Amino acid sequence: MIFVDDSSIKVSGVILPGLVKSIEVKDDALIEEQTVEGSSVKAKQAEGYEDAKVMIELILEDGPDATKKEKLEKIQNLFKKAGQEKPVVHEIINEHTAARRVKKVIFKSLNSKEESKKEQLTVSLEFWSYNPMTIKATKSKGGSSQTVNSSTVSKLDPAYQSYLSDRGKAPKTSNSPAVDDASTTAYANRLAKMPY
Repeated sequence: MIFVDDSSIKVSGVILPGLVKSIEVKDDALIEEQTVEGSSVKAKQAEGYEDAKVMIELILEDGPDATKKEKLEKIQNLFKKAGQEKPVVHEIINEHTAARRVKKVIFKSLNSKEESKKEQLTVSLEFWSYNPMTIKATKSKGGSSQTVNSSTVSKLDPAYQSYLSDRGKAPKTSNSPAVDDASTTAYANRLAKMPY
């Protein structure tokens, strides 16, 4: 869970170290443009909305409890722990994000920048709103169809599994373009010997 206020941000129970420089929420409409023959103006078609993006910028400095590098390592472990294969979904709680209807997010990217002659690190965190899709499949049984949950789709009927493993390959026919005749084989052999 992520808690954001004027002075701190909490991700999964851990307060992000550093000073919060800015929080930005970006949300875009999805528009498709079409070129119309004879017109200099492109036609526009509304397709929906892209996922909202939340950008947070932090300033890290050496402090009494930890160095800026240790603070960066703490943020890195929140973004991707050792051995972690997929990003984690977080709940974000903040007045700004709540007003923009962003509740669940994925930690999309982490950037850090160190400038010469400055005793600080600038860290940028990007979160994308998480809107899970429920996928449903229909299963036909005795002429009637019923909706099944996606978790049960992987449990195939044993008779159907047997059919899949024993169904074999389609036979070649004499008028098929896939027929392997002697002239095709000879041509392929010549091509294989040519230096490129």
